[in-house]
Amino acid sequence: MIPQGEQGSADEGRPNLPDSSLGADRPLPLSVRSLTVSYDRKAVLWNVDLDVFAGRIVGVVGPNGAGKTTLIKAIMGLLPLQSGTILINGKPLKKQPGAIGYVPQRESVDWDFPVTVHDVVMMGTYGTLGLFRRPGRKQREICRRSLDQVHMSSYAHRQISNLSGGQQQRVFLARALAQEADLYLMDEPFAGVDAATEAAIIELLRTQRDTGRTILVIHHDLQSVADYFDDVLLLNRHVVAYGPVGDVFTVENLRTTYGGKLAVLPEHANGET
Repeated sequence: MIPQGEQGSADEGRPNLPDSSLGADRPLPLSVRSLTVSYDRKAVLWNVDLDVFAGRIVGVVGPNGAGKTTLIKAIMGLLPLQSGTILINGKPLKKQPGAIGYVPQRESVDWDFPVTVHDVVMMGTYGTLGLFRRPGRKQREICRRSLDQVHMSSYAHRQISNLSGGQQQRVFLARALAQEADLYLMDEPFAGVDAATEAAIIELLRTQRDTGRTILVIHHDLQSVADYFDDVLLLNRHVVAYGPVGDVFTVENLRTTYGGKLAVLPEHANGET
């Protein structure tokens, strides 16, 4: 769907973006049409339409089991689609390897695997190398620059298992940066990190956005949505609402998204509480 709030036409709900982001000759970083994904014949996501504009940080918000991680995995081509299409920069993902940078949930990573920080970040360059090619000077420079951006260069030769949770998350952000993608997908990058790391992550995301990159972030802390994101996707197996935070992040939309599972309303949600 083209970003919009609860009501109104597509044109009325379109975010106020710079003209350069809306150029007719520039494909959308991400376009999803009629997406349905099922597990064991049970629909986890159904009829999802989503157009994401360049140079936006988009929060993906919804209750547990809403299909947030499923959406990211479907975009990455890791799940079979029951129906629908997904285009990255106007093309199927399989025609453009390396088009997506990805930061997984920390809980999904085997942190005991014997690998150094440098090795993890270098993995981010493999998508553009091609078969049987080894990383060279260019890839080493990308790796160094990516570690510099997350302030982890001094840890390059340390085993990943010997880092704190916040440091591990910074390393996986560096790996995503090393992919030099236009679209980044992040699955709860702020979970389990300290306040300093969280602040560093959001500053890094804003820097990437300001260079024209597009970032989708699965997020669970409703209190920080208004501060962190340009747009928000409210998801509960289908799209409840999507668009600029100021238009979409409302009490009514949140109640629709979470139902009885919403215990506390965020302070910055628009509308009556």
